[in-house]
Amino acid sequence: MNGEVVFDPLLPWAMLWAAAALGAALCALSLWRRQAGWWLRGLAAAMVLIALANPSLQRESRSPLGDIVLLVVDESASQRIGGRAEQTEQAVARIEARIAGLENTELRIVRLGDGPGDDGTLLMTALAQAISEEPADRIAGAILLSDGRLHDIERAPELPAPLHLLLTGMPRDWDRRLVVSNAPAFAIIGEPVTLSLRLEDQGRVPEGQSGTARIEIAVDGGEPRGFDVPVGETLELPVTLPHGGRNVIRFSTPAAPGELTDRNNAAVIQINGVRDRLRVLLVSGEPHQGERVWRNLLKSDSSVDLVHFTILRPPEKQDGVPVDELSLIAFPTRELFLDKIDEFDLIIFDRYKRRGILPQLYFDNVRRYVVEGGAVLVAAGPDFAGVDSLYRSALGDVLPGAPTARVIEEPFLPRLSDVGTRHPVTQQLDGGAQTPEWGRWLRQVELEPRSGEVVMEGADGQPLLLLDRVGEGRVALLGSDHAWLWSRGFEGGGPQLELLRRLAHWLMKEPELDEEALVATAEGQTITIERRTLSQEAGEVEITGPDGQTERRALEQTGPGRFQTVFEAPQIGLYRLVEGDRETVIGIGPAAPREFEQTVASGAALGPAVAARRGAVLPVSEGVPDIREVRPGRPAGGRGWIGITPRQAYLTTDLTLRTLLPAWLLLLAAAGLTLAAWMREGRR
Repeated sequence: MNGEVVFDPLLPWAMLWAAAALGAALCALSLWRRQAGWWLRGLAAAMVLIALANPSLQRESRSPLGDIVLLVVDESASQRIGGRAEQTEQAVARIEARIAGLENTELRIVRLGDGPGDDGTLLMTALAQAISEEPADRIAGAILLSDGRLHDIERAPELPAPLHLLLTGMPRDWDRRLVVSNAPAFAIIGEPVTLSLRLEDQGRVPEGQSGTARIEIAVDGGEPRGFDVPVGETLELPVTLPHGGRNVIRFSTPAAPGELTDRNNAAVIQINGVRDRLRVLLVSGEPHQGERVWRNLLKSDSSVDLVHFTILRPPEKQDGVPVDELSLIAFPTRELFLDKIDEFDLIIFDRYKRRGILPQLYFDNVRRYVVEGGAVLVAAGPDFAGVDSLYRSALGDVLPGAPTARVIEEPFLPRLSDVGTRHPVTQQLDGGAQTPEWGRWLRQVELEPRSGEVVMEGADGQPLLLLDRVGEGRVALLGSDHAWLWSRGFEGGGPQLELLRRLAHWLMKEPELDEEALVATAEGQTITIERRTLSQEAGEVEITGPDGQTERRALEQTGPGRFQTVFEAPQIGLYRLVEGDRETVIGIGPAAPREFEQTVASGAALGPAVAARRGAVLPVSEGVPDIREVRPGRPAGGRGWIGITPRQAYLTTDLTLRTLLPAWLLLLAAAGLTLAAWMREGRR
């Protein structure tokens, strides 16, 4: 029970204060005039004012409420290393026992995991949310059980009670971390890009572990190369990308004895390789309708440097015009086909035939260029079936088809072969259904396939477009010179521009057009795995996570030659994917996960926030401290103990009001005092 006097005035307080001032003034005047009953008049006025103030006695029936202590338990990734998980659970059990020994005190436990994505440990956010869910006048204290590595200290909430940090970890803890910075998203193939590499030691490093350490570098999951580097120094590392598309580079250092974790001993960098300029050599045997098609296609791409030669004056042409009067440019055969041939990304022979301009040595050099990684496209005209055919040169050794000497001069409808419906060069071409919705061509060289894949067929099912890989390079053979009819809209035209663009990019090894590929893309921690193949089926993909755990997933067909599955990555790091003889890697999350940037426990970040709330930072390794009750405003932490502030909160269960003095009694007393003052003054 609790009682107090309350007032419920019959007039506004301003009027009461004005009446009190008037009564005081009249009493003063009476005293100044030496009237004997001035004090009786003052008491009478006071009685009237008390009656108007209407005093009452308020009595409350209260039910006491228990104090609440908040315990925020950090269960983020950095709390699962070095035995901290067991240490944390033991500390929680002891705190529960100590709080249970305090009267009228409850414990609220809030467990905190990793933040979304790579946000790290949001310890203050969890504390603020816990405070908002409890009555502020019942919170007697808050305890943080953590390694002190948080990433939202700026969100520290206002707390009406002491705040303490119980620090996990051991004094002897130490860790080594590999840091890679200055990694660009894109880089030019063949040109070095500089990365900054550094090995950092944290904590109490044992003797003999400083100095130098071993690092290993692997590209796209290949065989790693090892180097010995100094610890604590920033190294500038030049890296040259080997191919276009995504290049996954993994840097790692072996785990040293006694370090906390090896999760930060590796960094994964993903850089997209792009070509600076594509150099294409186009050699046209003679002017014809389709020559401008190739030129327009290649000149429309600003990233392509085109060198185009057309044989306008072959050696056998004798018209008597003096050489010094000709304005034609001499064909620099030696410079193009011997000295600078390796500078080109693609060579196109458009209706070219042997005319004595290029000797056999030059064609043999083109063959070598292909085997060592170059690309050649032959667009065959009628001359390809004759005695001067390119097939009858050294270049014929790498061509996927041989001419039969027959030229088909009749309209035919180009069709995709069974393999062509699955090959990225011809797959899903506009109008390329079972009955194509495009125009016919009028001429085709009959070819006999020798190697590679037939992706398009022409008259009577004869091979029309053949693709092949030779050594490190690629070759394409188009058995017709009438592709230009599609660009002119003949019988509705067709996807000539798209076909030739894909063909040129496949020859130049664009990864998006590889017919046999295992590709993985990530959005957040969701990995989409796609298998492109010319086969009718695909096997299971084996997924190996950063912790060495493996999982197998079946691939579902999503289209001709396309198989796909979706995998939710359970943790950040490098994943290796294997399907048959295809293998790829993909990195999830940043190069260095935020949770493992700093792993040695420290109270430095939380120290100011704890001190501002009169708390203490104590290591759990020295034992879980006692919990005591302290008065508000007093220090709440010391050696081996932490304090909470009892709030003495209560819940009002009943409320009664009783008039302190009856109004009639006050008025009667006022009248009696007034009469007494009059009688006293009259007697004088």
